[in-house]
Amino acid sequence: MYRENNLETVRESKGSIEVICGSMFSGKTEELIRRLKRAKIAKQSVEIFKPSNDTRYHDTNVVSHDANSITSTPVTSSSNILLLADNIDVVGIDEAQFFDDGLTEVCNKLAFMGSRVIIAGLDMDFKGIPFGPIPSLMAIADSVTKVHAICMQCGNLALFSYRIAEGEQTVLLGEKNEYEPLCRGCYSKVK
Repeated sequence: MYRENNLETVRESKGSIEVICGSMFSGKTEELIRRLKRAKIAKQSVEIFKPSNDTRYHDTNVVSHDANSITSTPVTSSSNILLLADNIDVVGIDEAQFFDDGLTEVCNKLAFMGSRVIIAGLDMDFKGIPFGPIPSLMAIADSVTKVHAICMQCGNLALFSYRIAEGEQTVLLGEKNEYEPLCRGCYSKVK
C-alpha cells in the first residue's frame, strides 16, 4: 500500500523493483533480457528503456555483449520512462547508471502503480565508486542480484571494471578495448 502526495488514497500493489548489478562483462544485460523475454512468454505487457546516448551496439535495441538483443525505447531522462510506461506489467531499464538521480523515484512510482521494474546497471564506476542512481535503487529494491565477471588477470570473480583506456571522465562508453574486469586483489595491484 502507499500514500502519494499525502492523499488518503491507498491501494494494493503487486509491483516490485529488481536490480541486477555488477561489473562490466558480468552478464547484467543478458540477465535483464532473459527476464524480459520470460515476461513476454507469459503474455505480460513489456517495455524496455535505455539511455539515448548508449549506441554502442544498436541505436534502439538493448544488446548484450553476447549479441542477444531485445527492442527498446531510448530516452533522454528518467522522467520519460514514467510517461511511456503507464499501465505496463513489466518495465525493463538497461544501463541505469547513466540515468539521472530521478530514476529512483520513477522506479518507485512505477512499482507502486503495480509494475514489475527490472533494472540493470553497473554498481561501481571505473574508480570503484558507487555509480549514479544504482546505490539508491539497490536500497529500495525488492531483490538485488549481483552478477560477476571473471578477472582477466587471475580468473577469480571480478568486482571491478578497470579502465585500460586513457581518460578520467566518469562516463566512457566502451568495450573490451577500454575496460577489463578485475577481482579486488588484481584491482588493488594495478590501481
